[in-house]
Amino acid sequence: MQYQLSCEQVGALMAFYIEDKLSDKLAKYVEEHLQLCPSCREKYETMKKIMQKYAVIQKNLKGQNKKENPTPFITKQYEEFKANLSAYIDNELDDDENIKIKKITISNPLARQDLEDMYSFKKLLHTSFEKTRNDTKEDFSKYVMSKIQTENQNKDKDPLFKITAIFCITITLIVAGVITLLYF
Repeated sequence: MQYQLSCEQVGALMAFYIEDKLSDKLAKYVEEHLQLCPSCREKYETMKKIMQKYAVIQKNLKGQNKKENPTPFITKQYEEFKANLSAYIDNELDDDENIKIKKITISNPLARQDLEDMYSFKKLLHTSFEKTRNDTKEDFSKYVMSKIQTENQNKDKDPLFKITAIFCITITLIVAGVITLLYF
């Protein structure tokens, strides 16, 4: 192939590739990149597993809504677990809610799998962010803070320079006036 995709491009196309929604040519480019890049291949495998599990859950929920063979693990507790899962992962729940989430995770295999998937996804996002940040070799927040600090230092110096300039001009005018009076 003459054209190669970057890791960022493959990452943006990965969900479409998994769902087989890319043109044949573009899918071939993504496939070639996945064969050459172990990092993207790992992301692909993880994302594929997550999307497959999501499809199974969606299918089970549709079946439950039609009253066809409901899954025994989808309970009211599980629904509460799903509602609080993101807050649990981000450590935003109080102790009682944390304990409830842990109990549901222990007793419900579907909840346990969801929690593992969320942690895997969070780790994947974190490693992608770290890779991107390391690739740029620059922390934008540090750049902004140094820019603000430099501007503040420049603002602090400006009044001193103005006062010094005014003082020098005033002294020069006084001296010029005195010399003019003495010689004329």
